[in-house]
Amino acid sequence: MGGHICPWWFAYTFDNRLRYFFHNPEKILAPYVARGMTVLDVGCGMGFFSIGLARLVGDTGCVIAADVQTKMLAVMQNRSEKAGVADIIRPHKSEPDNLGVKTPVDFILAFWMVHEVPGPQRFYEQIVQCLKPEGKLLIAEPRFHVSANRFQQIVALAETSGLSVYGTPTIKLSRSAVFNNDSF
Repeated sequence: MGGHICPWWFAYTFDNRLRYFFHNPEKILAPYVARGMTVLDVGCGMGFFSIGLARLVGDTGCVIAADVQTKMLAVMQNRSEKAGVADIIRPHKSEPDNLGVKTPVDFILAFWMVHEVPGPQRFYEQIVQCLKPEGKLLIAEPRFHVSANRFQQIVALAETSGLSVYGTPTIKLSRSAVFNNDSF
């Protein structure tokens, strides 16, 4: 399905202040994330959504910000410090074929990144392992890069892993689905 990872320097083209006009993290994620939750931002990049998640979970919650690129995690850490939420966010270096997160989480965000995963079936198996029963996974893929057919393949693979579609929120410039963890 994937294997090509967005270079860290290219993320500046879409991960900037203008992005808030299209993707307000708190508005998009508030229906699924509450204060005190433990959440996972897979492919966190430069922390655009990690910072929003940290504001939603508050100081009693935790955001695990996972990425395969050390440079992305460094930029995310710097941005989270400037935003005053660094104590809530825990950076985690993943491997391309191993998420490596063992902490049980209430919610997982995979925003514009599943199409980059080299082994999506293994990815979903790892997602299900760390997602608490009745936990939610939100997947969003860029419309300009992922066709409707390819997105349906992404959804179908998630469903074969024990996840069921909970909803299909409207997110600008994206194809999206929210899943429940029904695998328990």
